[in-house]
Amino acid sequence: MEYVNLGKTGLKVSRIAMGGHEYLQDGRSRGFNEDREKSLTPGALFDGFGGENRKAVLKTAYENGINFFEVTQDSEKEALGRNLRECPPPYEVYIQTRPERMAYSYDKYNLGMADLNKLRTEVQRILKLMQIERLDFLNCPPMKWAFDHDPDYLDKLGYNLDQLKKEGLLRYAAADTFSGEEIYRKMIESGVFDVIYVNFNFGDHTPMETLKLAKEKGMGVVTREVYMKGDLFKMAKQAGIEDTVSLAEAAMRWQLTCAPVDMVVYGTGKVRNLQTACRALEKPFSAQDEALLEKIRGTEMFKVYEERRRDEFAGKLARMDLLFIDDSQRTYTTI
Repeated sequence: MEYVNLGKTGLKVSRIAMGGHEYLQDGRSRGFNEDREKSLTPGALFDGFGGENRKAVLKTAYENGINFFEVTQDSEKEALGRNLRECPPPYEVYIQTRPERMAYSYDKYNLGMADLNKLRTEVQRILKLMQIERLDFLNCPPMKWAFDHDPDYLDKLGYNLDQLKKEGLLRYAAADTFSGEEIYRKMIESGVFDVIYVNFNFGDHTPMETLKLAKEKGMGVVTREVYMKGDLFKMAKQAGIEDTVSLAEAAMRWQLTCAPVDMVVYGTGKVRNLQTACRALEKPFSAQDEALLEKIRGTEMFKVYEERRRDEFAGKLARMDLLFIDDSQRTYTTI
């Protein structure tokens, strides 16, 4: 495993991080696609998270040197905390998660994160749920409506995060949003955040200049959706590519070759897929890799995906899935 300095945090992190999603038989993520409301209700846990299969994936992450873990809903939080006790890592690991029911469009105007008492109570709740003493990274994902509603929103959020750090509840904060470039740049320029967390891959490459800005400001750059939430492999069928293992490695190498990118958060429910992702680091990005990606770029599915993501990041499209509390089945509207 390769390791990099994550911005100015002083932490050395693995180039690949482990996401916390668990999956249904049809490949969709658990929780969100079982009961949307329950998956976003603080304290509501689904049965079966953190079972033997997940522990096998976790052990494989250890074997490959992964030292950063990102979780979202409470079922993932609780399972990771429990699994880390059941299967202690052989080295120090770092955890990132988000405040429940305060992120994205799940909380109107993202008022919860701007309220110190509410945010403190939520972080304390997370620590108790996971049975850890301090959270390494709190992912803070406000939407544009928070800034439109309150011009002082970032100042309030920055103050709150600083207080939680002083109180020993939190080490670092991540900037995240689905409101596109304008909001990401405001968050970067604010100096409030230690890292940026953003969708990015060879089909969703418009954020590149934003990632460079974050790097110039001394922030760590953490990316996700390297395989486009599985759409990459649907494109492979359209392109007539049968060797999806080589395609997966090529996509991962492309992402990790991009200069601003420090780390890729990758989720899977299969040990062999995680091994494939980690194996991508063993070779440099090659002409063969580029040839595979070029075949994908030639498909109609890719062209639609690329245009949609470009418009989305520019603020021309709104992610309506977030308004309906569904992070996997997307619909869009022109605004």
